Amino acid sequence: MASESKKIVYLALVANVGIAVTKFVAAAFSGSSAMLSEGIHSLADSGNQLFLLRGHAASRYDASVQHPYGRGMEIYFWSFMVAVFLFVGGSVLSIVAGVDKVRHAADHAEGGFWLSMAVLAIAAFFEGFIAFRPALKEFNRQRSGRGLAKTVRESKDPSLLVVLFEDSAAMVGLAIAAIGLTLAKLTGDVRWDGVASILIGVLLAGVAWLLAVEMKSLLIGESANREDRAKIRAAAYSVGEVKTVDRLLTMQLAPDEVLVTMDIDFDEGITGDALESAIVEIEEKISEAVPEATRIFIEPVDR
Repeated sequence: MASESKKIVYLALVANVGIAVTKFVAAAFSGSSAMLSEGIHSLADSGNQLFLLRGHAASRYDASVQHPYGRGMEIYFWSFMVAVFLFVGGSVLSIVAGVDKVRHAADHAEGGFWLSMAVLAIAAFFEGFIAFRPALKEFNRQRSGRGLAKTVRESKDPSLLVVLFEDSAAMVGLAIAAIGLTLAKLTGDVRWDGVASILIGVLLAGVAWLLAVEMKSLLIGESANREDRAKIRAAAYSVGEVKTVDRLLTMQLAPDEVLVTMDIDFDEGITGDALESAIVEIEEKISEAVPEATRIFIEPVDR
């Protein structure tokens, strides 16, 4: 899963860098604030992919005295920074550019309509087929029949969520920019271009908020999803010496790392080597059922 997510990030980075350059060139020739906003959007997305790649690299560092469980959660921090950068570097600048265009429409000359539309069409192709399509394919694979909102809520892979949300916003943003440019061309009123820029900024703010909420939950310590918790509990009960699982606590340390702690009530009279053997068997069963459970701590209940 981690390697597939990293591949998706690289694809998105390549697509967004190329698209950002073409959008800025088109904005320079046309004077379109919506096109400028789209260029800022793609530039912000490119920076976000660099944040994600940094998070991937840092999350692979080995455990140390200072970080006894490793630094897997660092990917959640950098994903949260994506939300911040998307808001400040994308949303705010787009809204400011749009407001300026609306307030000072007489100072802005509109041109290069067909160049801008051609760039938007090229951007839509690259966004859709190079970045968005692979991310959507991986997301649907993880859904496994679950609803959209539930999958987003239970996903522990921030790279996939970031790329999917960003590219979804990019596709909508391209449509808004095209509509704004077309209305400005048909009416001769460049304020429509400014309105499109403001709407793109509002869209980016919404995406940034959604990402921030999801990453906050993972940063402060989110449990494994319900399905994995059920598998862990069932794995423990599959060992004959287990009477009851008194308490099961889990925490997502990284997209593919889960911390598991359990208080287990064993059969009466089991001690010594038999107890140790039962604990080892439980750990093996849990690892088979949920490979992401990399750190397992089992505490026998004293009666």
